[in-house]
Amino acid sequence: MVQLHLKRGDESQFLLDTTADVSVESLVQQVAVVYNGRLKVERICSEMPELAEHGVTLPPNMQGLTEDQVVELKLKDEWEEKCIPSGGAVFSKDEIGRRNGHAPNDRMKEVLKKTMEEAKALVSKKQAQAGVCVTAEMVKEALDQLRGAVMIVYPMGLPPHDPIRMELENNEDLSGMQASLQVVPEQECQLWWAAKELHREKKLQDYIGKNEKTKIVVKIQKRGQGAPAREPVVTDDQQKEMMMHYYRRQEELKKLEDADDDSHLDSDWSDRQALKRQFQGLNNIKWGPRK
Repeated sequence: MVQLHLKRGDESQFLLDTTADVSVESLVQQVAVVYNGRLKVERICSEMPELAEHGVTLPPNMQGLTEDQVVELKLKDEWEEKCIPSGGAVFSKDEIGRRNGHAPNDRMKEVLKKTMEEAKALVSKKQAQAGVCVTAEMVKEALDQLRGAVMIVYPMGLPPHDPIRMELENNEDLSGMQASLQVVPEQECQLWWAAKELHREKKLQDYIGKNEKTKIVVKIQKRGQGAPAREPVVTDDQQKEMMMHYYRRQEELKKLEDADDDSHLDSDWSDRQALKRQFQGLNNIKWGPRK
């Protein structure tokens, strides 16, 4: 199998196993599914702690309003009585006024938090460091875990405007958000290797040959952004190791310079002829006139 190390810019993303005979068109689809799926998992996991601490989100027209403003405008959350967590709710006010404050109990909180950690670990960037390839099936498994945890805690489901439900139903609206800049739609996805764009009408072996034991670094780029920066000759870790090596070498040379200091040879105790002169009575001889 050919192993691809996918990067976005200089940041490592995930490893992917494929074959040299695969078409670039099919490869782009696989990469886009895994890359964007991982982002979806991360977005859901970023909302999970808020769901566990403060309950479901308020309707958009009630978010950010004080209690007096809600009463004055005669607004009502129709989903408050429908979306009750299993085991009953514990009130925990959301200071920013985004969620209704009816949080799950401690046992249900633990279900959400534990599942969130497991899902994040399944598609984490650390998998690349461990040499584990991430597949579309692993991304789907992570999403299914999150969906299952939400169903356990909220059997009646979440409100249609809750970002977690919107993500799980693929109805999320990322316009105007920083997250939208990270997403790379499959139609706009480009793969680059060795400063060359991998064209969709070709096969991977047209670029790297037919060796199935090849390992290459491939960069993900949006169409129209131009060629990504080349890979550095040495990695950051290698550069740090080199700098530490040079620093230790300099310290060793300084110690050697100090050891080469021969000023001690002028001391009396280092005079090899001192004992001989003492036996011959030649010590402290002065050639000047006596006083």
